[in-house]
Formats: sequence, C-alpha cells, structure tokens
Amino acid sequence: MENRRTLTAGLVTLVTLVAFEAVAVTAAMPSVARALYGLSLYGFAFGGALATSVVGMVLAGSWCDRAGPARPAAVGVALFAAGLLLAGLAPSMWVLVLGRLVQGFGGGLVNVALFVVVGRAYPAAEHPRVFSMMSAAWVLPAIAGPAVAGAIVQYIGWRWVFLLVVFAAVPAMAVVWPRISVISGGSGSAERGRTWWALGAAVGALVLYVGGQESLPLLGAGVVIVAVCGRRLLPPGAFTGARGLPSVVLLRGLTGAAFVLGDVFIPLLLTRERGLSPALAGLSVTVGALFWSGGSWIQARQGQRFSDTARLRLGTAAVAAGVVSATAVTAAAVPLAVVVAGWCLAGFGMGLVSPGTAALVLRLSGPAEQGANSSALAVADALLTTTALAAGGSLFAALVDAGPVAYLAAFAVALVPALGGVALAGRTFGGSDGTVPPVALAGERAGAGRG
Repeated sequence: MENRRTLTAGLVTLVTLVAFEAVAVTAAMPSVARALYGLSLYGFAFGGALATSVVGMVLAGSWCDRAGPARPAAVGVALFAAGLLLAGLAPSMWVLVLGRLVQGFGGGLVNVALFVVVGRAYPAAEHPRVFSMMSAAWVLPAIAGPAVAGAIVQYIGWRWVFLLVVFAAVPAMAVVWPRISVISGGSGSAERGRTWWALGAAVGALVLYVGGQESLPLLGAGVVIVAVCGRRLLPPGAFTGARGLPSVVLLRGLTGAAFVLGDVFIPLLLTRERGLSPALAGLSVTVGALFWSGGSWIQARQGQRFSDTARLRLGTAAVAAGVVSATAVTAAAVPLAVVVAGWCLAGFGMGLVSPGTAALVLRLSGPAEQGANSSALAVADALLTTTALAAGGSLFAALVDAGPVAYLAAFAVALVPALGGVALAGRTFGGSDGTVPPVALAGERAGAGRG
C-alpha cells in the first residue's frame, strides 16, 4: 500500500509537469507566433505535436505489452525534454514546430505508459480514483499556468516557457523510475505493423497541415491517408460507432478534438480581437482546466449515483455547450463572460468524459490487451484532434485577414465533433441500463487487438 502511495505521488508529479507545460504553452503561443512571425503556423504548432504523438502512442502500446511501461516512459520523457529544448531555442516558427513534433512523439510514449502503469500496478476498483487524481493534477497548473506564462513572456521572454519545464521533467522521471521498473510486461503480442500504420497516419496529418497552407488536392490526400491508416489503428467498428469499446474510443476522440480546438483558439481570439494580455486571455485555459479537475473529482466520488451512460451524455453535452459559447463570442457585442461560463461547462464535461472513458477501456480489456487498447484510446484522441486542428487551422489561415470570421470558422469546425460526441454517448454501452452485456464484452475483447 505504501509503495502504491509513493507511486501515485510520483505519477501525479509527472502529470503536473506535463499539465503545466500544456497550459503555459497554450497561453503563451499567441506571443510566440507574433514574435516569430508565424501566425499561419499557429494551428500546426499544436496539431503537429499531436500528429507525431500518434506514432509514440502506438509504439508505446506494443512496447508496454511486451516489456512493461518503464522504458517507454523513460524514453518518452527524454524526447519530451529534447523537444522542449529545441522549441525554446528556436530561431524561427518552423524550427519551433520541429521541436513540437519531437515533443509530441515523446509525450505519446509517456501518455500510454502511464495508462499501463495504472492498469498493472493498481486493482481494477482503484482505477477510477487514480485516473481522477491524475486529472486533478491539472488544478495547480490551471490556476498558476496562464499567469506564470504571462509573467515569463513579459519579463524574461517566451523561450523560458519551454525551457523551464526541461529542468523539472527529468528529475520527476528519476523519482518514478524505481517503482515502475519492476512492473513486468504481459503476454500480449500487438502487431508491430501498427507502428507503420501510425507513421502513415502521422504523415497524413502533416500533409493535412501543409495542404491547408498550399493546395486543396494535397489537403484531400491528407484526409485519405489519415482515414486509411487511422482505420487500422482503432478497434474494428470505431469509425462506424459500433457499440462497446469502439464507441468508447471514438467518443474520447470526438470530445477531445472539440475541446482542444476551442482551447487553442480562444486565447488567440481574446488577445488579438479583444485586446487582453496573454495572462488574462489565458484565464479561459485556467477555468477549463479547473472545471475539468472538478468534473473528474465528482465523477470519482459521486458518479456512481448515475449510470455511466448518463455521465457520458452529460459530459458530451457540456462540451458542446462550451463550443457554442466560443462561437457566440466571436461577435463583438457578446460579453466575455459568456465564453468564460461556457468554457467552465466544457471543462466540467471533459472531467466526466476523460477519466470515465479511460476506466471503461480498462474494464473492456484483458490484462494482455491493456497496452494496445489504452494506445487506441490515446490514438483516437490525438488523431481526431490533430485532424480537427488541421481543418480549423487551415480555415483560420485562409481567413485570417477577415478578423472574427476566421475564428468563427475554427469554432464551427470544433462544433462538428462536439455534436458527434453527443450523438454517440448512448452507444458506448450495449444496454439501456448503462451496462455492457457479457456477450458484447467478450466480442469487444476478441476484436480489440486487431489493427
């Protein structure tokens, strides 16, 4: 028990650092894009990292199943830190994007490895609690991140938003290492070919971004590549919303895509169109992350009063409401309080959906499948989010001279997966009572490992 408490503290510390980096970079990126004259690459700086994270996630899934989560986690932290270093020293926006690509790959390894640590080191009854604690690790970064990032940008320069995290990430991994290095691998044998499909999906996502900047045919080619490769990375039936595990995986991707696209463009809108400082504009990130943690806390402690289906329906509806509020605030007459309140709702919804779907995936997976299925969950999240960012970012870049219309186009793209998540929430289970029938569960386990 004491070892689990120490491990939990270490995991929460690591997640807190990752959370601070995400919140701080999101708040600082408008200033970064202006300093490096790279506004047209604004969406790419976020989505490119998600694209390469897909490769890391898939590689980590098979790696964890074969050898345990320790080495994927250590390599992931090292690459994460290297990407931050490259971004912090970048002389141009393209070099910064390259650093984000390296960082994304490392983050993908870490993300799945931590999922597997929870699956292997804790009993099933504790999974929702541990996932909720990891979500709650975003609270302090959410409170301090935007203000700290704004102060760093203003007084010592935006580069230190990236560089300071490097000095904390590696020691944090050193603390966790002794406790995860003893976790052995399973008997799973995930297809190594999945890594090549993941690489193809990442290339397709990058083609999406380049196509959005250069040509419509290239944009169409990116969509085809992502669709073909993504189909091989997710459980069978995910793209059609089949009941059970496929719908759980797809739901996580849709809601994550809607939330991240809004979270990325709201601070930019508030900075450029409403004249707010980076610190004040970053408050949208703060309230979203705070309410995400609050929703996660409620899901863990009070959620059993409601069915899993009810929680997912409430969560997806809240995310959709938040995106609608962001769309409304593109009109100058709409007060900023609307998007603040709406993003509180969106964060609360993600707090219900994110740990809920993570726990469900572990429930629907055998011990030897936890790595592959956790990887599929993370891949869906990253792949759909980077696709949404590519579409929204391309429209934004094309309309950037039109002022608020550019933001309206980006938020309209976010509304599509948000509404899709609302429609899909009822299909994550086989029965009307919010449970998974034993036959369906067995079928999902049989199909989950296939590419």
